Order: sequence, then structure tokens, then C-alpha cells
Amino acid sequence: MSGAVSYLVFETAGGHCAIAWNDAGVVRFQLPGQDADTTRRLLQHRLPSAEPAEPPPAIAAAVAAIDRYFSGKEVDLTGVPVDLTGQSPFFKAIYDAVRQVRWGEIITYGALARQLGAGPEAARDVGQAMAKNPVALIIPCHRVLAAGGKIGGFSAPGGASSKLKMLALEGVSFAGPEPAQQSFGF
Repeated sequence: MSGAVSYLVFETAGGHCAIAWNDAGVVRFQLPGQDADTTRRLLQHRLPSAEPAEPPPAIAAAVAAIDRYFSGKEVDLTGVPVDLTGQSPFFKAIYDAVRQVRWGEIITYGALARQLGAGPEAARDVGQAMAKNPVALIIPCHRVLAAGGKIGGFSAPGGASSKLKMLALEGVSFAGPEPAQQSFGF
């Protein structure tokens, strides 16, 4: 990661989110937590030296798009600059591929691995990359499912229930009961 890291906690229809950036782009995005303080603490746990600041124009545009997203409006976050310094080349390739999965589309871990020219054993690596995604939503890991179209895991607050709600915002629905995990309220 290059340069000083700044952050902003902001409210959306889905709850309070946080975004952290440096001169190269977004380094962390925190999906909605219980409240602004919880969201800030979750972000600062990963980035203890980050300081609150007003965002530059590119980050302010990302914040506005994320606000529209949680209001159920279709957005394209592929132009949001991200800084993935420290990620392995394979994880970066996975993240680049996931950024191409558009609003309302889904893909499985295995299909993504095949798309990258790897064998089915790489589906586990794709899952690990999704679990470690530092900029969830901007890199739309919620659109990546387990084999057979099963929802799979989600490491954000609310777990798989939050993943289902995010997909529902995009018009993707699944039959059957929702997971019994708590979720953020949107």
C-alpha cells in the first residue's frame, strides 16, 4: 500500500459503510455494520493508522455510487480505482475477473477458476480470495457462488444473509429459507 490512508464512514439505505483510500485508490471497503461506530471500528481494526478525511473526487463518486447501490439502483463500480498492493498475482487476477461480473449476474467459484485457465482445484483458491477481498462490493464477491448455485459463505457482517440481500437488490433470488445468521438491515 502506498501513501497515507484516509477513510470516510457514510450512511446508506443499507446502513453505515466505510471506505478507505490512499493516492493509488481504495484500499478497503467496509460493508454496512450495526452502526457508524461499529463500522468505523471494523475498518480501523484492519487499518489502525487510517485517518478520517473528506474524500477526493474519485472517492466521492464511489461513495455516491455505493449509496445508489444500497438504494437498489444499478451501478457500475468497475471504474473505481483500487490499490491491491500486497495481494498475490493470482488473487489480483481473480479480483480482476470478478470485477467483470456485472449487476445481476452470478458465477461460481469453479467457473471463475476455469475462466482464469486453472483447474477445478483452484475453486478453493477463488473462495479464499473472495473471503480476503479487501474491497467487497467494489470487487463484487457477493456475486460468486458455490457449486450448484449454492449461496456459499460471505465474510461480511451478516454472513450469507447479507450476500442474499445484496443479490436481491440486483434482482437475483434464491428459493428456500434464508440462513439463520444476523444481517445488516436493508
